[in-house]
Amino acid sequence: MKAEIISVGTELLLGDIVNTNSQYIAKELASIGIEVYHQSTVGDNVERLFECFKESIERSDVVITTGGLGPTTDDLTKEVAAKYFGQELELHEPSWEYIKSLIERRGRKAAPNNKKQAYFPESALVLKNNNGTAPGAVLRKDDKAIIVLPGPPREMVAMFNESVMPYLKQFTDDKLISKTLRLYGIGESDLELEIIDIINGQNNPTVALYAKEMEVTIRITAKAKDEEEAERLIKPVEDKIKDRVEKFVYTNDDNYSGESKNVLEEVAAKLLVDKNLKIAVAESCTGGMVSSALIDYPGISSVFVEGCVTYSNEAKIKRLGVKEETLNKFGAVSEETAIEMAEGVSRGFNTDIGISTTGIAGPDGGSTDKPVGLVYTAVHIKGETKVFKNIYNGDRQKIRARATRDILNNLRIELLKLS
Repeated sequence: MKAEIISVGTELLLGDIVNTNSQYIAKELASIGIEVYHQSTVGDNVERLFECFKESIERSDVVITTGGLGPTTDDLTKEVAAKYFGQELELHEPSWEYIKSLIERRGRKAAPNNKKQAYFPESALVLKNNNGTAPGAVLRKDDKAIIVLPGPPREMVAMFNESVMPYLKQFTDDKLISKTLRLYGIGESDLELEIIDIINGQNNPTVALYAKEMEVTIRITAKAKDEEEAERLIKPVEDKIKDRVEKFVYTNDDNYSGESKNVLEEVAAKLLVDKNLKIAVAESCTGGMVSSALIDYPGISSVFVEGCVTYSNEAKIKRLGVKEETLNKFGAVSEETAIEMAEGVSRGFNTDIGISTTGIAGPDGGSTDKPVGLVYTAVHIKGETKVFKNIYNGDRQKIRARATRDILNNLRIELLKLS
C-alpha cells in the first residue's frame, strides 16, 4: 500500500506553525509497512486542494490529510475531498450531538457554524475526536481512500492512534522495521565512499544515510512479517557496515532519546555511570557546555563531582594548579596547559577522570601561530592523560559546540578501552 500525506493550512505555508503532523504520520505508517513517497502542503483554497487530491489519488492508495476540519468557511478539506469523490454531505447526527454536548460542557452554546463539522458523506467512516470538536473521516471510492484528520497535533495523534492505525492495519501484513547506526568523526561523503557498494546493492533491507548536526546516521530498514524476521535481514548488513566503519559508530541502540537531546553526550554519560567513574571538568573556551551536556543525563549525579569554568589565567592557577611558568612559556591555549588543567581538576577533586578544554573561539584573539578555532582538549583517566588538538571552522558558537562534542567523544572512546 502506498500512502501520501497532505497538510492543509495557509498558516503552514506562511511558517506560522511548525508541521509536526507529517513526520509523526510518516513514521507510524512505516512501522506497519505502508510506504510514503510524497508529502504536500497546501493552503486553504478549493481549487488548489482539489488539484492536490487529483495528483495524490492517481499515484497513491490512500491519502491522509491534516487540518481544515474546523467550523469556519475557510475549513474546506472534508468538503473538497467529498467533491473529488463525487459524494454529497449530510448531517451525521451522532457527531452533531457529541459536538453540542462537548461545547455545552465548556459552559457555552454551540454556534450554527459548529454544525458544519458534523456533515459527512453517507458512506464515510466517521472517526470520533475525543480531544476536540472536529471529527475525522475515511472517505472511500473504489479502491482508493482519503482520510481527513484534524490539524491540532493533540487531536490528530490521538485520532490516528485510536482509529486510523487499526483501520489501515487490516490492509497490510508487512512491517517496516529499522536499525539506526550513529556515527561521529566521519563526514557523509567519506562514509558513502566506504559503503557505496552496500548502498548500491540494497534491496531488502534498504540502507540510507542522513547527515545531522556534526554526525551521520545510517538507517537500515527491513520489510518483514515481524521483528524477528527483520532482525535476521538487518544483521548481516549491519555487520558488514561495522566491519568498514566501526571506529566511528558510537551507538546502534535505538533506545536512546535521539530527537530530544544529543545522543553522543548521552552515550558518554551513561558509560560514566555504568562504570561508576567519578569525573571533574575544567573548561575555558567552552564555558560550561561540557558540564551541561553531561548533567543533562539523569543519574549523572552519582559520578559528576565538579565543573569549573576557569576562563582567566588566574583561575587556572588558583583553581586547577596550572603552573604559572607553563602559562608564561606556552600560553593558556596550548597542549601543556590543557594537560595540567585536566590533571589538576582530577587531583583537586579526587576523581577518576578529569577533562579539560582551552582554545580560541573568536571572533577575535587569533594569530598566525594560534588561529581562531584552535582548541586543545585533554582526557585524564586513572593516571594517564591524552591531549587532542583541533582547528575548527565556523562562528564562536559552532567552535565551542564542536569542541564539546569532540571531547565527549574522546572520553567515550577512552572509557570503552577500560575493562
